[in-house]
Amino acid sequence: MKTLIHCGTLFTGTEETARPDQVAVIENGVFSFVGPAQAAPAAAPGDTVLDHRAHFVMPGLSDLHVHLSYGNAHGQEDIDFYGSMEYRALRALAAAQRMLAAGFTAMMDPATSGHVSPAVRDALFVGMFPGPRITSSGPALTSRIGLYDYFPSWMGVAPESTGVLIRSLPEAIEEIRKQTKDGVDVIKIAMDGIHGDRTRGLYAAFDQDETTAMVREAHRLGRKVVVHVRGSEGAGYAARAGVDILYHASRIDAEGIAAARDMGCSICPSLMLLVNNIEFARPGDPSFGWWPDIQRRELAAATINLKRAYAAGIPFLVGSETGFAVTPYGEWAARELDIMANQLEFGAGAVLRMATSGNRRMLRDGDDHDSIAVGKRADFLVVDGDPLTDIALLQDHDKLLGIWMDGAPANLPKLPAEIPRHTREMAQGMWSQLYTRETVRDYQRQSLKDTGSAPPFEDIYPAAAQ
Repeated sequence: MKTLIHCGTLFTGTEETARPDQVAVIENGVFSFVGPAQAAPAAAPGDTVLDHRAHFVMPGLSDLHVHLSYGNAHGQEDIDFYGSMEYRALRALAAAQRMLAAGFTAMMDPATSGHVSPAVRDALFVGMFPGPRITSSGPALTSRIGLYDYFPSWMGVAPESTGVLIRSLPEAIEEIRKQTKDGVDVIKIAMDGIHGDRTRGLYAAFDQDETTAMVREAHRLGRKVVVHVRGSEGAGYAARAGVDILYHASRIDAEGIAAARDMGCSICPSLMLLVNNIEFARPGDPSFGWWPDIQRRELAAATINLKRAYAAGIPFLVGSETGFAVTPYGEWAARELDIMANQLEFGAGAVLRMATSGNRRMLRDGDDHDSIAVGKRADFLVVDGDPLTDIALLQDHDKLLGIWMDGAPANLPKLPAEIPRHTREMAQGMWSQLYTRETVRDYQRQSLKDTGSAPPFEDIYPAAAQ
């Protein structure tokens, strides 16, 4: 039996425009016909016919930057120290399902705790649970100057960390071989972190020879290489080494752009974390006093440099950096498309193509589900509205009238409005400020002004209100 879908507008994923009045036919989970309605086969007895002539049909979205093991973390300690690996895997499954409920039928996790995301990937692949198609790295390779070595050297990198500290090139090669044996799809390298100076910018975590050797070994073993890099030095090293994806590349310079173009690298900007934190951060957030300003400067630089890279012909990919408290699972991921279409001025059609067929070339078996075309897996969305004229509507889950995988509606469990956080996942936060006598006086005076009464500590320290 077949399923015939009458599409008012069909976006195949391989073009930047849509086709009117199309029909897609599904048999055994794959598309057997895609074309004009007048050329479509007739429905036979027992076939299912779906009338979406008032709707927009497109491939499922994909996101190349989802950290499934992070748990909507409020800080780095939440990611690396708290929550058992077993609990993180269960939590990551719920996170993956929330992403599917938001229209993302495929994704990449670049940097996970241990083997959490590859384990979820495998469970979904064999059909234990409903969920998206996952491509994953293991923990990211980092040096003392790179991201993921977050804590003081006397604490080190925890075994459960999302990164693994590399002390020498032989260690790096051994780690790449180990992760390959353990079944990762890609190797993640942290090419810089937060250390730098005013003249050089961020220091690269690895030099050119080290980077080239790591990339060469990963490619020899059939693994793609993705890198976190914001500074120009690290971006240049990574591009010359021929990595597959440069995440961020906010301050990539002309030399780095030329190398990335010549070596066939792609860029995944992942600007949503910057934008969300700039817009959403509040005074109660521990980083409010310094981080949003840093990210404003980075966003300004990225807007200039990424436009130059795009104009130079470098392929761009779409990834939201979902997994933090300010970028929670299933909430904002589609906003990355809006940012790329408007902030970077790429246009909705180009970004939709990137988020569908463009991204899939980096994903596990991506050629099988990269577009709506004959022979492809039938992963698609039915949208109420036209994302080509208003790409922001993809952020409205009410506009997603259907989410299909393998030719059937996604049958997800009822998910809570928010994945609750267990106390074992978090640091034991106790105070967000220093309670000096002056601070207490200020609270006391404000309470007297607002309510005419004093808070409980008035009885203990009556002089505080004087």
